Amino acid sequence: MKSINQILAEKTKPNTTVSPNTTVLSAIEIMRERDIGAVMVVDGNKLVGIFTERDCLHKVSSVGDDPREVLVSEVMTRQVRCVTPDMEVSEGLALMTDRHFRHLPVLDEQRNIIGIVSIGDLVKAKISDQSFVIDQMERYITS
Repeated sequence: MKSINQILAEKTKPNTTVSPNTTVLSAIEIMRERDIGAVMVVDGNKLVGIFTERDCLHKVSSVGDDPREVLVSEVMTRQVRCVTPDMEVSEGLALMTDRHFRHLPVLDEQRNIIGIVSIGDLVKAKISDQSFVIDQMERYITS
């Protein structure tokens, strides 16, 4: 089974961060331009939150606030669940499933940001691993 670190090594998109003082509209534009569903919110080098499509939908548009005026810090998810690079993909998927997350920042032991993984990244890796196992079993059975 692959580790989160192996998934990060295969990713081609750079980490995307915004500051807490970024407007929601600016964050949305960044997410749209880069075709991503979440940005990590950093103050200096410290992860202070995550801003996702869900945050935009549930915390901004539902209350009718103007995204040109609302700051990311006002609507971001502050209690960010993170994973370590040595965690296995299946553990990350279990966490995402249990907590209904779609994105998990990856931090090292010193709490430095290494990257972010999406549920799509992890499902793709899981399917790849299962396909490999099935292929090996079929070869064993037919030989």
